[in-house]
Amino acid sequence: MINKIEQTEIFKAPEFNVKDWVDANGNKIEAVRLLDFEGRFKIIYCFQSWCPGCHSKGLPDLKRIVEAHEENDKVVFLAIQTVFEGHSENTYEKMMETQKKYDLKIPFGHDAGDDGKSRSNVMTNFQTGGTPWFLFIDKHNHIVFSDFHLNVDAAMAFLNTLE
Repeated sequence: MINKIEQTEIFKAPEFNVKDWVDANGNKIEAVRLLDFEGRFKIIYCFQSWCPGCHSKGLPDLKRIVEAHEENDKVVFLAIQTVFEGHSENTYEKMMETQKKYDLKIPFGHDAGDDGKSRSNVMTNFQTGGTPWFLFIDKHNHIVFSDFHLNVDAAMAFLNTLE
């Protein structure tokens, strides 16, 4: 199975509370809600544009998983720039640049807190520990994985088992 999935306490996922979103093509869209994907397995990737680990490991891992499962309608992928520092660098525009740079055809959100300059709502509500960070949420909206480290091969094998 996926690293630490057995050790993660399973609890109901809160809503994202992210105001700024773009669709798979980089067009501004209304707020995305967790409930929009009820009945589907959700993979949320949290990053900051200035995070070296996000660019060296996290985003390439996300791209690999997305490309392997882009035809799987049981899974949805989202990326959220979870800003908790460096608000002047981790901007909405940088989030858009990241989506384009990796050619990720998935929705991206920019979360710099309610006021645009505090801690990310996703980080607070999902108790993430920084970036890069992966969240796996099952079809019943239970968090089943939450960690920095992801065994990509195991994650892809797991996604292949979803019914």
